[in-house]
Amino acid sequence: MCAITEWSFARADEAAALADLVNDAYRATGPVKGWTSEAHLLGGQRIDADMLREILARDDSRILQTHVAGTLCGCIHLEKTPPTGVDLGLFAIRPGLQGRGLGRSVIEHAERWAVTRWGTRRAEITVIDLRQDLVAWYRRMGYDFTGERRAFPYGDERFGIPKRRDLAFTVMRKALPDHGVS
Repeated sequence: MCAITEWSFARADEAAALADLVNDAYRATGPVKGWTSEAHLLGGQRIDADMLREILARDDSRILQTHVAGTLCGCIHLEKTPPTGVDLGLFAIRPGLQGRGLGRSVIEHAERWAVTRWGTRRAEITVIDLRQDLVAWYRRMGYDFTGERRAFPYGDERFGIPKRRDLAFTVMRKALPDHGVS
C-alpha cells in the first residue's frame, strides 16, 4: 500500500499535469505500462488539458487527486447526477504505482466524499466491456452490471483512435453506504 500524503481537488491550472497522468495510465505514454492501459484498443490521447478545464468548470463536477511524496499519483472524476447519484470516471493511477492498493484508496475516498458532501446513494462507472480484467476489478470493488451499454464515441479522436470496431461501454453501479470521510 502506498502512503497517501495529500488529497485535493484539481484546479484549472493543474489540467496539463492531470492530462499527462490520465494519458499515461490509459495509453501507456510513459516508460512504464500499467495493467490498466488501453493502448491495445486505442491510440492517441485519452484527454487533453482543455477538456479537463471544461470538466473542472462545471458546478457539480470535481476531480479528486492524490499525491504521494509530493508527486501526483492518482485521480478520479466525480460528477453529481440527480437525484442522489455520482458518475465516476477518468480514474487513473500512475502506472509504476499500480497494484499497491492506491486505486482502491482513491475510489473509496471518492465514494465517501460523495456520500458525505452530496448525499450520494449510488455510484456508476463505465468501462470498455472488452477490458474484462478491469471489469473484474470493479466487481471486486462492489460494482455490478446494470445491463446498460453505451456506444463508444467513434469519430471523436479527442477520446482516442480506435484500433477495433467493436468497442462499447458497459455501465456498472454500486449502492453506497452512509459513512463519513476519513
